[in-house]
Order: sequence, then structure tokens, then C-alpha cells
Amino acid sequence: MAAHRKPPHRPLTGHTVRTATTLALAGAATVACLDGTGHAEPQLTPSQVKARVSTLYREAEAATEKYNGAKEEAEAAQRRLSALQDETARRQQRLNSARNALGLIAAAQYRDGAIDPAWRLALSSDPDNYLNGAALAERAGDRQAAAVSGVRRQLREIERLRGAARVEVKSLRSRQAELRRQKKTVTGKLDEARRLLARLTPHQRGEVTTAGTPAEHASRSAADPREPLERAGSVPAPSGRAAVAVAYAYGKLGSPYVWGATGPDAFDCSGLVQAAYRAAGLSLPRTSYAQINAGRRVSRSELRPGDLVFFYPGISHVGIYVGGGRMIHAPNPSAPVRLAPVDQMPFAGATRVA
Repeated sequence: MAAHRKPPHRPLTGHTVRTATTLALAGAATVACLDGTGHAEPQLTPSQVKARVSTLYREAEAATEKYNGAKEEAEAAQRRLSALQDETARRQQRLNSARNALGLIAAAQYRDGAIDPAWRLALSSDPDNYLNGAALAERAGDRQAAAVSGVRRQLREIERLRGAARVEVKSLRSRQAELRRQKKTVTGKLDEARRLLARLTPHQRGEVTTAGTPAEHASRSAADPREPLERAGSVPAPSGRAAVAVAYAYGKLGSPYVWGATGPDAFDCSGLVQAAYRAAGLSLPRTSYAQINAGRRVSRSELRPGDLVFFYPGISHVGIYVGGGRMIHAPNPSAPVRLAPVDQMPFAGATRVA
């Protein structure tokens, strides 16, 4: 019977617990190594790197266009705020002049032996009390009443301007916060793309970042504005402005892509379009998603040199059509301004702005 007796239960000592824990952790680590569930970063093939980098560049460009839009709105809010501040300063000067005039009238009355209650009210340092009791000015003569009424109007106008300025300050801060968010997104995407590319050999990086028609990339001749149109094909530009924009784009072939740039030496996609038409005397919006609504929509079969061509569902990329099924665009940080087929990316629409 004693052979079947259970061994007595022994409490776990601190040493025993530590030993068991160590063995458990070692076993878990061994299993993780065996089944491949460790946290080592996976090795990507060049084709996988290319696909991931392309996605990152596309996402960065979408964020860049949002950054450009927020920057444009922030600049507009700043201009409005500055105008309000300038107008407030002018109104304050007028108010000071009006109050000085009231002071002269009050001084004259004092010399005559009394100060009318209306003048004491007008010269009060408390505008609220002044506005609330301005009806007392009716006791003064016509001239004095008109002067007091003018001061009251100036005070009200200044308060209105200050209220509008407070609204613009709030708007400006919101736009600036959006700028910071989009900048962080852009730089994060581009940094990740650079880290991925750094894993590759120089030859592999060249294969990943080279696309399109390399022989055309170095073509920069635009000494004769007609030459680019002749190279583009037999279909002429719809207007002189479109021809100038195409010539400008040809002249910028090889310029680097820099996000947020509008020239003259570096561009992002919508920055190149804006600069090309600025050279032609036409002002376009800053972002691709605004540029698509800047002119008349045209179908792909109707494309003519100078038309703007847009890509991806979010209208996050734009180029300038130059004829022959090709466009000039600023692709991404891995490639300069270049010629490329229009069918290289998902086509989203086209607009004729000139």
C-alpha cells in the first residue's frame, strides 16, 4: 500500500520559481525561433521594395497635395488677418483724432466754466460705459452730438474688426496645425522609402527608381518654343498660353522633385503645372485636386498639348500633356521632371485651362 501513496506536496521555493520561469522563457524563445515568429525585419526582394517604395511615394504625394492646400489656406488666412490688423490700426487713429477733437471742445467748455455731462462721458476711459450712456450726448448741441456719435461708430467698428481678427487667428492656427500634420506624414513616408532603398545595391536601386523613357529624361532643349510642340506630335496646342506652358515644361526636364516646391529650379507635380501656366500668364490653384476644376473637363480622346492630366482616385498627381500619348510631370523624389506615357498611372481625368 505504501507504494501507491502520493508523494507529499512541497511548496515552491523562490529558487524553484526562478528556475521554472527561466526554463519557460527559454522554451518560448526556442519556439519563436523555430516557427519564425521573431521580430527580425523581413528581407524584401528588389521587386517587393519597388512595390513598397511606389506605394510610399504615392501616399507621400497625396499628403503633399494636402500640405500644399493647407499652406495656401494658411497664407490666405494670414493675409486676411494682416488686412484686419491694418484696418483696425487705421480705425484706431481715426478714433484718437475724434477723441482729441472732443477733448478740445470739452476744454473750451471748461474754460467757459462747466463741462457738459456728455463730454465727461465721451472722455471716459471705459468704452462700455460710454456706449451704454451715449444717449446723454443728445443734451449737447448738434455739433457736439455729431462728434460723440462719430466716436461711438468708431468704437463699434473697432470691436467688429477685432472680433473678425480673432476668428482669423483661430483659422490660422488650425491651418498651421494641419500643415504640421501633413508635413509629418510626408517626411515619414519619404524616410521609410529611403530606408528601404538603402538596403539595395546601387544597381538594384537604379532598377527600382528608373522608370519611363530614360533617353527622353535628358532632353532639355527649349531655345525655340515651337520645337517642343513639333516633337510632341502633329496636334497643335489649343492656345498660345498652352503652347508657352508646354515649352516651359520641356525647359524644366531634369529638374529635381522637391515636395512643396513651385520652381524655378525644383518642383512637385502640381507645382510644375502652376509654374508652367504662371509663365504663360495664367494663375492656377496650388493643388492637383483644385487644378482639375480650374478649366473645362475634356475626355482622354480629346487631349491636346497643354491639357492637364490627373491620376489616381484622390486626384493626387498631375502632369502636362504634350501630345503623342505623353506628358511631362514631376514624379517623385527618386526621379526628376521627365517625359512619361499618360497610361503609366491610373487615369482620373483631364482639364483644359487655356
